[in-house]
This record gives sequence, structure tokens and C-alpha cells, in this order.
Amino acid sequence: MLRKHLHSRTFPQTQAEGALFHPPPHSPAKSGSVSDATAFASDDSKICHHLAYLFLPVQTLLPFCSLAFSSRAGFSFEPEQLTGHTVYFRTESFTCGFQNSDDKAKKEEKEKKEEEKKENCPKQEEKKKEPIVVDPSSNVYYHWLTVIALPVFYNWCLLVCRACFDELQSDHLMLWLVLDYSADVLYGLDVLVRARTGFLEQGLMVKDTKRLWNHYTKTLHFKLDLLSLVPTDLAYFKLGMNYPELRFNRLLKFARLFEFFDRTETRTNYPNVFRIGNLVLYILIIIHWNACIYFAISKFIGFGTDSWVYPNISKPEYGRLSRKYIYSLYWSTLTLTTIGETPPPVKDEEYLFVVVDFLVGVLIFATIVGNVGSMISNMNASRAEFQAKIDSIKQYMQFRKVTKDLETRVIRWFDYLWANRKTVDEKEVLKSLPDKLKAEIAINVHLDTLKKVCIFQDCEAGLLVELVLKLRPTVFSPGDYICKKGDIGREMYIIKEGKLAVVADDGITQFVVLSDGSYFGEISILNIKGSKSGNRRTANIRSIGYSDLFCLSKDDLMEALTEYPDAKKALEEKGRQILMKDNLIDEELAKAGADPKDIEEKVEHLESSLDILQTRFARLLAEYNSTQMRVKQRLSQLESQVKIYGTDLPSDGEAPGGATKTEAKQQ
Repeated sequence: MLRKHLHSRTFPQTQAEGALFHPPPHSPAKSGSVSDATAFASDDSKICHHLAYLFLPVQTLLPFCSLAFSSRAGFSFEPEQLTGHTVYFRTESFTCGFQNSDDKAKKEEKEKKEEEKKENCPKQEEKKKEPIVVDPSSNVYYHWLTVIALPVFYNWCLLVCRACFDELQSDHLMLWLVLDYSADVLYGLDVLVRARTGFLEQGLMVKDTKRLWNHYTKTLHFKLDLLSLVPTDLAYFKLGMNYPELRFNRLLKFARLFEFFDRTETRTNYPNVFRIGNLVLYILIIIHWNACIYFAISKFIGFGTDSWVYPNISKPEYGRLSRKYIYSLYWSTLTLTTIGETPPPVKDEEYLFVVVDFLVGVLIFATIVGNVGSMISNMNASRAEFQAKIDSIKQYMQFRKVTKDLETRVIRWFDYLWANRKTVDEKEVLKSLPDKLKAEIAINVHLDTLKKVCIFQDCEAGLLVELVLKLRPTVFSPGDYICKKGDIGREMYIIKEGKLAVVADDGITQFVVLSDGSYFGEISILNIKGSKSGNRRTANIRSIGYSDLFCLSKDDLMEALTEYPDAKKALEEKGRQILMKDNLIDEELAKAGADPKDIEEKVEHLESSLDILQTRFARLLAEYNSTQMRVKQRLSQLESQVKIYGTDLPSDGEAPGGATKTEAKQQ
């Protein structure tokens, strides 16, 4: 039906178009009218969508026709050349098809974007909902400790001054009010920080706000924090503003100051200096408080009433605030340190106060002597240990009658170690750390150095970590030979600091100078088959001055390569290529097979392993024999006991005296 319907329609064509469309021969060419188009539209509106798909193959022929392609409206025919009514419907159907496909693509893109937004929304909500928890080991927490330590230190130093010296409180009242209530705001914020400070439980940081709050409220710090925030200064409205002692409850926040000092001590690079400064600060605060209390007692008893109290303030020289404080501080220092002489007390209150001061002074003096002594000993511990080593070596050289020249070289070597702080034994220092942290420290310190060696540049990360842990630092003195020509290569070296010279056999003529980052000996520790040098040193290398080197032994390398066979092959191939470039490899020997030296080394290794196994077997055999002897002794004891008890019991019937067997056994 559709084909007949199309044949019955007219197709306008030009000479070029006739070759493309080929209308049926029985349909004469004539121009279509508007009425025909309207009729066609009314009759065939149901199949206009199908016409679009029928004419889809024409899309490939459109560049040869007088058809213009519109990016938005699909196909449109030029009206001057084509005037057929069927063309109108084809363009509409093409337009609809392209528009529908574009709309579908856009809808799919929108749906994908909406789905991505829906997937990301829960993650964003989780991030937003995750509570803010302060890690007590983080820098943020330490910085907050620094902030909160300031108001605590302010209260401990100035509250007692303002309570004892009236002029200090009254002359700067507005300043004190601003500082006091600023400190109160920080105290309140500190309660919130403590309530959000995490703690470890089974090795994990607790971040649940309810559990954090419950944990905080059960501690003593929570009670002290609440007491320090009690608004006792509301009594100012009744008593007046000259009673700063009402704020003494703010002193209960002292734990924050101590915590700040402890964390600073662990973070500083000069802990001994910090400990001394911290001790001096504590002593000054005690002397400061004692001076203020002395002035307050003098005010209570009466200025100038006797020789012990503060002089009469009516005198101009004793009426100034600075003189009052300095005089009291001087008296407090003399009393607590028990160094100078002070006026003797007169009244009972004065005697009691002086006795307490003397006791506190004795404790302070003992604390100073003990702490300063331990700090000085700690500071000189490394020096004393190092000096003990030097003394023992000096005694040994004198006992063995070593030449003065060699003795001087040894002493200079020790001086170099001490001057450059190279006396620390790395293994001894790091032995208390877990293996994971040891590996991370070694990687941080030595990995870049190891990567400079060309044969290790493309190795696996695991192998590099293994090798980094096996690097050993060594120091050479001026004139020392690191290796000589012909020596068997058992180590490779990487220069960390210093200069080495490749010298002739006379030890004077220099060919090349090696500096920081250079390396040598890497080929000799690989045991490459066919090497003309036979894994022996090919040059003399001598230290010009003091040189710091990293050493990697052949045994350590082979031990690490046992678990990385592919890396071993790659390293040998790189070494073989290096030897081929320098024409230092014999191809025939390389292809000949196993090296006899390698076989000898393997045999030696097997023999050593066999010796170890024999030793273990002998130890196990001895343990077995001793255990067997103990078992035999135990069995013999049991047999003797059975014989003893067996003779006392009859075989059957009753026992003597009418007793049964069970009674006899019980007896």
C-alpha cells in the first residue's frame, strides 16, 4: 500500500535530481499544487513518521543534491528547485527524528547528572554531619593549649598582686576588668574544646560526641573547670570592685598550664634548657606569692609596728608601689633561699609564717640542687660516655706501645666524630622503636641516596626498603684506603659527604676525584659471570679528608635478593651491560655455565648451614636424653612405691583384723 501510494505522487526533478530519485515512468512530471499537498497531509498524516525512516538512505546522497542541512531543523529543500508536497513531509519527519534523538540524549545526560548528585548528596551530608573532634596529639590542640595557658598564667601571677596591693587594683581597674572577662571567655571556650577532645579506645580515636562528653564529665578536670567558671565576682556589686580575691577560683585551671609545659618539653629540640627554664619559673612564682603574702600580713599587723613587718608607708620612700613590691620580693628571696639575714619575727603570727617559709625554702633548695644536678648530668652524659671510650683506647695504645703517629691519628678521628656529632650509634638509638617506624626513618634518611645508584633506580619498592635497612654508615680518616686494586669486592659504597680520589699504585697520582653522591663497587658485589676482573677491585680509592660513606655488603644484598628473583636477574643484566660498554666481560665465560667460585660459595654456605643443623640436632638429642632419664627415674620411683604398698595388701578376701581391702588401702 505504501509503495503504491508513493508511486501515485509526483516528484519534481531536475536533470540532476532525476538520476537520484528515479520516479516511475508512468508518473508524468508536473508541479504539485497546494490543494494536493493539503490532501496528502490529510490522507497520509498517519504514515509521515514512517516516511522519515524510508528516506533515511537519502541522507548519504544529500551533498550531491540541492539540499541544505540545518543543524536545528534537520533537512530543508531549496524552494527554487524542489516544490513537491512530499518533500515537506519528509523534511518534517527528518526534523522530528533528529529532534527526538537530541532530546533523548539530553534527557539521558540530565538523568545521569541527577543520579550523580543523588549519589554525592549522602557523602556530603555525612561530611557535614561528622562532628568536629580535636585530636590531642595534633598541632591544633597544642596551639589551643598555648592560647589557654596565657589566661591561666595571668591569673596566677596578677590576682594575688591585686589582692595584696590596693593601688595596683584601683589605679588600673578598667584594664583588669577587660583582661578578667577575656580570660573568662577563653575558660568557657576551653570547656567546649575539652568536651570535643578525642581519646583512644582500643587504639582508635573515639569521635562520638556523647561518649566524649561522658568521658569528660567523669574526670577531675571537669569539676575543676566548673568551679573555675563559677561567677564569684558577682559579689562585686555588694562588696565593691577592690576585692579581686573573689576571683581566686580561676586559679583552679592550673592543670592546663602544666599540660602545656609537658607537651612543649616533648616538642622542643632543647629539652634540658626548657627544663631549667621551667624550674626557674616555678621558683619565681613561689617567691612572688610569698612576697605578696608577706605584704598582706604586714598590712594586717600594721606597717612599721615592729622590725619584722614592712616599714611605715607614710614615709615617702616606702609609700611607692614599686618600692612595696621590690622590698617584699627581696625579703621573700632571702627567706626562702636562706642565704641572707632578715629581721627576726616578734609576734606569734610572724614566727609561724617564718617557720613555714623556712620549710618551703629547704624544699626549694633541695629541688634546685636535685633538678639542676640531673639536668647537667644528662647534658654531659654523652660527653662522659665518649670521653670514657677515648680514655680506654688511650690506655690500650699505651699498653700495646702504639706509635705516636698512629695514636695522633686515632685521637684526631675521635675529635672529628665529636665535633661533627657522629658519635651516636644509630642501632642503639633506634632499637626501642618498632620495626615499622625504623623502616620509615631509614627510608626518609637513606632512600634518596640509594636511588642515585643506577642499577637500583628501577628496582621494586620492597627491595629498596630492604636495602635501605641494610645500609651502614662508615667514616674514613684522611689517607685511608677504601679499597685497593685486586681486592675482592665485598661491599659497595655511596659517598654521603667528603672527597675520595682514584689514585695510582704509588698512592699519590690522582686520576679522578669523587664527591658527594658518587658511588662505586656496585658491580663487584653482583658476581656477574664472565667478568674479566673476577669481581675484584679495579682501582685504588683513597680518602682525601674525613669522608662519610654508606656501605652495603654483598651478603646483605644477596640476602635481600633471595625474595626478589626477578630483581636479581634485572640487576645482573644491568651490571652485564655496564661491563659490556667498558669491554670488561668475556662472552665465552659468561656462556660457559656456572662459575666455580659461585659453586664454592654455595658449598661453603651449605656446609655452614649443615654445621648449624648438626649443632641444633645435638642440642635436641641432649634434651631428649635428659628427658628420657627423668622419665625412667620417675617410673622406677612409681614401681618401688607400688611394690611397697602391694606387699601390705592381701590378694583377696579380707585384710588382717577383719578389715576390707578398701579400708586397708585407705590405711
